[in-house]
Amino acid sequence: MLPHGRRPTGTLPRSVTNDADARWLAAAAGLAERARPLSRPNPGVGAIIVRDSVVVGRGWTQPGGRPHAEAMALAQAGEQARGATLYVTLEPCAHRSPRGPACADLVAGAGLARVVVGIQDPDERTAGQGLDRLRDTGIEVVCADDSACRDSLAGYLSIRTRKRPHITLKLATSLDGCIATAAGESRWITGPAARAHAHRERARADAIVVGGGTLRADAPALDVRLPGLEQRSPRRLVLTGGETLDGWEKLDLAALQGLGGVQYLLVEGGAQAAAAFLAADLVDRLLLYRAPVLIGGGLPALADMGLRALAQAHGRWRMADRRAFAPDTLEIFHRTR
Repeated sequence: MLPHGRRPTGTLPRSVTNDADARWLAAAAGLAERARPLSRPNPGVGAIIVRDSVVVGRGWTQPGGRPHAEAMALAQAGEQARGATLYVTLEPCAHRSPRGPACADLVAGAGLARVVVGIQDPDERTAGQGLDRLRDTGIEVVCADDSACRDSLAGYLSIRTRKRPHITLKLATSLDGCIATAAGESRWITGPAARAHAHRERARADAIVVGGGTLRADAPALDVRLPGLEQRSPRRLVLTGGETLDGWEKLDLAALQGLGGVQYLLVEGGAQAAAAFLAADLVDRLLLYRAPVLIGGGLPALADMGLRALAQAHGRWRMADRRAFAPDTLEIFHRTR
């Protein structure tokens, strides 16, 4: 028996049986996007309070991690929270902090009739205790293990379970898999719409990394050049054992656990850095932008990854999405684990 009457992880009752619950959790996961990445080091959480099918309160984790999403939603709802349903992407925290109250206590005292939680918090300070605290007050509690909520918390879950950031590799190539001409010309393979989306991905990352060769050849700014999001330019890291430039930090693949505050890491190039992350099986998500051009004899997107048999390449990736950014396309793949 676990202390404080806690249930083992994975055995909490799950009773989301209607489409409405799934839709509201997906909406809460969408709200959580607004928290990323400024909520660091806290997870970006979304919360929606619904009464008689009407949203009466909503919130997401604020910059620096406080206030939490539940506190924002409850403050907006006020007395309308009584008898309503709270949809929240992550289990309300059960531990008290000098920075603010435990969300489980706030939620328990709000007079809610029902709480639907996207996923249980793996943090041992909460891990089921927040849900138990709500049940003890008579609130109906559902833990959904919802995929949209899990995806929205991928960085936080990676830190908690794998002790490293969630890692996205971005590649922008020609149809024949080149990232530049043989002479090294690479600006621009893709068009403005695809590049704007790539800047949006930068804005969602805590840090961005390139290889030493890319840094020396291109000295890329790696900033966010979308109006209104310029302040979200991520930390700049370089995968190198040599010298670096002012404003850049060195990164060692063996030191990924030491990247304080980094939940989401974006790898942008070049071929050697991309291959190093792939060879170490550290890439969780792949963004493949492809332009409708053929280069022939250009620089390949990937260096040798140590693959020795074709069978090793199969079954590792699944397509999660495909989008058009005319004239280019984007395919999003998730690592199958």
